[in-house]
Amino acid sequence: MRRISIFGSTGSIGESTFDLIQRDGDAYDVIALTGGRNVARLAEQAKALNAQLAVTAFDDCLDELKDALSGSGVEVASGTAAVAEAASRPVDWAMSAIVGAAGLVPGLRIAEQGAMLALANKESLVCAGRLLKQTAGGNASRILPVDSEHSAVFQALVGEDMDAVERVIITASGGAFRDWPIDKLREATPEQAATHPNWNMGQRITIDSASMFNKAMELIETHEFFDLPAVKIEALVHPESLIHALVGFNDGALMAHVGPPDMRHAIGYALHWPRRRDLPVERLDLARIGALTFRPACDDRYPALRLAREVMETGGLSGAAFNAAKERALDHFIARRIGFTDMAVVVERVLTRLWSQDALSQDMTLDNVLAVDALARNEADAAAAR
Repeated sequence: MRRISIFGSTGSIGESTFDLIQRDGDAYDVIALTGGRNVARLAEQAKALNAQLAVTAFDDCLDELKDALSGSGVEVASGTAAVAEAASRPVDWAMSAIVGAAGLVPGLRIAEQGAMLALANKESLVCAGRLLKQTAGGNASRILPVDSEHSAVFQALVGEDMDAVERVIITASGGAFRDWPIDKLREATPEQAATHPNWNMGQRITIDSASMFNKAMELIETHEFFDLPAVKIEALVHPESLIHALVGFNDGALMAHVGPPDMRHAIGYALHWPRRRDLPVERLDLARIGALTFRPACDDRYPALRLAREVMETGGLSGAAFNAAKERALDHFIARRIGFTDMAVVVERVLTRLWSQDALSQDMTLDNVLAVDALARNEADAAAAR
């Protein structure tokens, strides 16, 4: 029986992981589930999967979680230290689906104990890709990508020679505003940005999709995970969200991964790797679909993509600063303190200031990553207030 844990189990990725695990529950021994403030759902999941431990990241939710799991035999804990401790408990496979920089330390702990790490937390690679990969390599831990785009690239590369890879193209739906005139984007509200045309995701990641900051993060992820230079990584708007990524080779061939917009495919691939197993996802009817369309991902509409390329080219701790500034800019937009297009302005101001101060060239250690994260958040708050 495989021992597994799910970090961020009540989010959209966590729920899809829960669904797959529950369908074949006899095959798994669930060690830990962690979540945020959706304590009722966390408790339901823990009972359904007979988990050993349930952890809420928020101390003020501990009593509610204790009450919900009273008499169940499930151990209960709270706080970021408890989440990190849960990640240190030995398992064979763990899903890292905590949103934001908060997922970095649990991901490192999973890698340190040698588990197979199914990585849905973008920030781990964006902020500290080299550190995470070194930690995994030193502890016989395998990292498997769960973002649909990176899972697609990973699958397209099976049996291929990386030296033959000419380019990698990751696709984007274009988000809620793909058909809006550029001059109207500044007027966009958080509610409008949080409505995705294709995917069912949480508020923050859906807004990041509309601004393309989500895709910008994925460009950096591609750079870190596959050791590709920025010049070989492209983004392409594909409104149907059926082709998730393409790999171009030196003979001119393009290998595309095509599938429905259902995260259970990428999760299931990572869960069962290196084998394929039946999954409860739609089988595409290409004749009914009829056509697939593509558009360029223009920097004037999506300045986050330009910033991502600058981050890749600059290196160091630029990714950590980029992510922290992006998260705080998003906070300010959701709170209506800045406009939709101001988010990119805030991030660029932070990066420009920190690059000018040579504040992002330190060695990549966890302490330095966390220090830059805090510094960039403060700078973002100051930039948003201007």
